[in-house]
Formats: sequence, C-alpha cells, structure tokens
Amino acid sequence: MKIKDVTNYLEEWAPLSLQESYDNAGYIVGNGNEICSGIIVCLDCTEDVVQEAIDKKCNFIVAHHPIIFSGLKKLTGSDYVQRAVIKAIKHDISIYAIHTNLDHCIDGVNGEIASRLGLKQLAILQPKKGVLLQLGVFVPNEHAEVVKEALFSAGAGAVGNYNECAFDLVGKGSFRPLEGSNPTSGEWGIRSEVDETFVQVVLPEWKKNEVHLALLTAHPYEEVAHQYVRIENEIKQYGSGVIGKLPEPMVVADFLELVRREFQTGIIKFTGKLDKGVLNVAICGGSGQFLTKLAMQKGADLFLTSDIKYHEFFDAEDKMTLADMGHFESEQFTIELLIRKITLKFHTFAVHKTGVVTNPVSYF
Repeated sequence: MKIKDVTNYLEEWAPLSLQESYDNAGYIVGNGNEICSGIIVCLDCTEDVVQEAIDKKCNFIVAHHPIIFSGLKKLTGSDYVQRAVIKAIKHDISIYAIHTNLDHCIDGVNGEIASRLGLKQLAILQPKKGVLLQLGVFVPNEHAEVVKEALFSAGAGAVGNYNECAFDLVGKGSFRPLEGSNPTSGEWGIRSEVDETFVQVVLPEWKKNEVHLALLTAHPYEEVAHQYVRIENEIKQYGSGVIGKLPEPMVVADFLELVRREFQTGIIKFTGKLDKGVLNVAICGGSGQFLTKLAMQKGADLFLTSDIKYHEFFDAEDKMTLADMGHFESEQFTIELLIRKITLKFHTFAVHKTGVVTNPVSYF
C-alpha cells in the first residue's frame, strides 16, 4: 500500500475541506507516493517522534496537530519545528496532520471523549456552514431519472437523515448545433427545442469530483448545461463540539471524578458548585471557549473543554459549570481513535502508538 492509500481513506472520514481557514491539515512533508513501511500515530510530531519513526523503520507519521501552521521562510534547524521537518525529509518520512477536520466529525475527537464518558444521543454543538454545494443541471425528460440515480449513487442528495433528495422543474430548452458538434438530437444550423427537466441536488463539497464524474457519465448531452452554487445551509453531521446526555444524572463532583479517572488528568479547573446536578454535557476537545455561550443556549449543564482563560470562566454566569481538563488531556485518546480507524482498513503494515509523551505541560 502507498501512503496516499491511507490518507485517502482518512479523508473519506475527515475531509480536508472541513478544516478551519487557519489550519494546515494534510501533508506537511511528503506527497503520499511512497510505499508505506509503517505508521507512527501521535498528537504532536516533535523531533523525538521523528526519531522514533526512524528507529522503528516507519516512513509515515500521522499527527493530530500540524507541526507547521504558518509558512517557514528558512530551514536552518534553529527551532524544534525546523529540526523535525529537516530530519523527516532527510529520512524520507512523510508527515500528515488530521486536525480541525477531525474535530468537526461527530465520531472524531469529540465523539471519542463523549464515548469514554458514556454520553448518549450525541449531536453537533455548532453545525458547519458553507461546505454544501447546490448542483443544478438541465436534462432531457427521458433521462432525468437515470441522471438522478447516478448523482445519488455518487453522494449527492443527502440532507440530514434523508437521502435521494432532489427538486425537478420541467420546461423547454433550446439549442442550435454548430458545425463540428455531435448533438444527441437536432441538426447543424437549425434551432431545436427539447422538453427538459432542471434537476437540483445538494452535496458536500468534498463529493464534488465524484458527483461531477457521475453527471458527465450519465448525461446524454455532449455539452452539459449545469451550475454549482455554494450555499450557507448547515450540515448537521459535521461541526464544532458535541452535546449529549449522561445515562443518569450525577453531581458535578462525581462527573469531574469520572473525567479525572478516565483521562488521567493532573488537575481540572471549573466554575460553580460541586453539588450541582449534571445531565446534559457539552464537549469540545482542545480550545473550545468560543462555544461556551452556545453550550448554555443548547441547555448544557456542564461544558468540558480546555485552554480557558481566567476572565473567560465568567462567561458561564453561574448558569452552567465550565470545566477545563487540559489541552493534551482532552485530545490524548485521539491517538487510539486513529489507530483503530487505520487498522480497521489496513493490515499489511504496523501501526504504532507513539511512545513519546509530547505534553509540554507538567503539574507540580
């Protein structure tokens, strides 16, 4: 298997187009054309992790955090980022990041946290906008069903818990074939009219290539009149954070003890009282303060995230418990999540959990 076979599989799960504009998910080093000899999975690709890959004869590192966020102007080895990149290049090791695109999957980073805490009835806290396209295409009436079936099979027409969704508008189309054309009907130089259906479907942008190929294959015309329009509708299966319910209500103290035990946290900072009841829990792995007010609006009794600043704790306004479990602690089991996902599909090479602890924070 080539490295790109693995990344193509990961991108079916967590498409790169789901990443935030500031992010740098995808290939950091390499292009995926090498045969994969083994994989190291980590949160942060440090120089020690690259050395670990060398020692274990693995030529592919899958990291949650991109080691390069902004452009590098020099590669002189003056900091840990440059040293790690230089070492990877020297030893033909590819580095791939799967970051906010994985955060935005309901069965990604936040789903893993929720599963370990026993939450049920999960829903995305802040559904993603701006990643849906609307395709409109003119089709002769007798071919409309064939074209729609092809679009549906390629992944178009799914809306929430429904699929094969489309809208048809029947009318007349006109055209005049010019010399050199090969029309399905009509003659050169003569304008013709055809009964046509304007078919509209929605699709996530990462399905566009597949859908477009299906459209051109199934459509009978030499020139396919169509348009893609980006729409702002939410896609409820993807987005930031999750919210769910505990199997049974518990008090804050017991819930935080559950978090401490399951995630081996050194310390949990929180607001409010320890005897307050908890049933609805919102979660965002990593830095999730931007979701605090939305978590309250969605009825969360407690919002579990990390990287909360002093003044940001006031945002809970005593209406909701706000808990900070630590950035590394919240995302540590993303490694196991990725290993499970990769080994489910690929069995021809070893997938290793890094033995390097990359958490830069210690507790005294």
